[in-house]
Amino acid sequence: MKKMKAQNVKGTQDYLPNDEMVRKEITKVLEDTFVQYGCKPLETPILNYTEILASKYGGGAEILEEMYTLSDRGGRELALRYDLTIPFAKVVAMNPGIRMPFKRYEIGKVFRDGPVKTGRFREFTQCDVDMVGVESKIAEAELMKMALDAFNKLGLNVIIQFNNRKLLTGMLEFFETDNKWINKVVLILDKLEKTGLEAVLAELTELGLQASTIKLIEQFLIESNNKSYSYFEQASQKNIIVKQGIEELKELEMYLEYLDLKEQCVFNPFLARGLEIYTGTIYEIFLADQSIKSSIGSGGRYDNAIGGLMGTEESFSTVGISFGLDVIYSAITASNNIFTKNTYVDFYIIPLNTKKESLLLACYLRRKGYNVELELGNKKIGKALDKANKEKIRTVIIIGEDEVKNNQFKIKDMASGEERYEEFMFKS
Repeated sequence: MKKMKAQNVKGTQDYLPNDEMVRKEITKVLEDTFVQYGCKPLETPILNYTEILASKYGGGAEILEEMYTLSDRGGRELALRYDLTIPFAKVVAMNPGIRMPFKRYEIGKVFRDGPVKTGRFREFTQCDVDMVGVESKIAEAELMKMALDAFNKLGLNVIIQFNNRKLLTGMLEFFETDNKWINKVVLILDKLEKTGLEAVLAELTELGLQASTIKLIEQFLIESNNKSYSYFEQASQKNIIVKQGIEELKELEMYLEYLDLKEQCVFNPFLARGLEIYTGTIYEIFLADQSIKSSIGSGGRYDNAIGGLMGTEESFSTVGISFGLDVIYSAITASNNIFTKNTYVDFYIIPLNTKKESLLLACYLRRKGYNVELELGNKKIGKALDKANKEKIRTVIIIGEDEVKNNQFKIKDMASGEERYEEFMFKS
């Protein structure tokens, strides 16, 4: 018989207890923040019908190329979800009685069969908040503030870049970009910070755009005052979409300024968020120190998805934000953050020929709400204390035969070395 090799599928990984404890702490902070902002929990299936995830209201061609597909015994075409956004839109489409505004959060695994590299896996966890039924840009402002609150609790300093797809799309129309190429051009512009100006211009030329259009786009990219709304004034007079984009950006900035968030929330006219689903505001979250170049969160407004899945083409005001647990975990572990020093154990009990008595005390402390680990491996006192030090367990309880006779147990503080005794009535 051929010997089996134990290995993970490419693009997946195991998280051993020390790592998973950090991830659980991150998840708890995020979930507590979501709840603090009035979001309700939701869980959606990993398996979906392919036609739903592959609709034009989904992730767009680039993501669909990475979608895992399969079929069931009945021959139905299925797919693993590649994000949590379309499953959310599906839930609202299937439940028209949901009271609006509806705010939900979901934390779950998603799957993409894309290239594997540092920080990018094929199975990963997203932490999403979405709300439907709020047309005002106060919705985006609240989500951006929520994100800043969450990252502050996690000890990470971040910057949120924001833009509006209407502004970007309208400017491309103003530059006389052929309509059939606008979404493709948006995808190319989304690579500006990664690949640089020359690479972007080369791709636009390869696409076959008119030379005059490419020249106007180049001027837009290099213009010194292109981050001022006054730069777009001429275009807004001739293109209604540019005008709408500017109005929506100004409304959002009004809220951000009132909340004193302008230093952490920065307008970037070239931010594109390549996904075709977005219809208005878009934003991406970056570490302020750039220790990780890729975004650690992103989102935006997508008003057409729910109506599209319902088949009515009705517009539903919908906006969301998504946090990548894996990249946040990488940022926290690299920064020697406090979360890497936490342990779930309040007390580590070491029995010295007192197994049943130690088990009794462990049960008592657990009923009191403490997290207790009972040494079950017959370690001698020296090795048990060594384990406590290595696993950063602060408090150890030692129970020997003398302690049982005297109805007490010894508590040792591993940081200070101090010891004290407490009373406990062991069974005779």
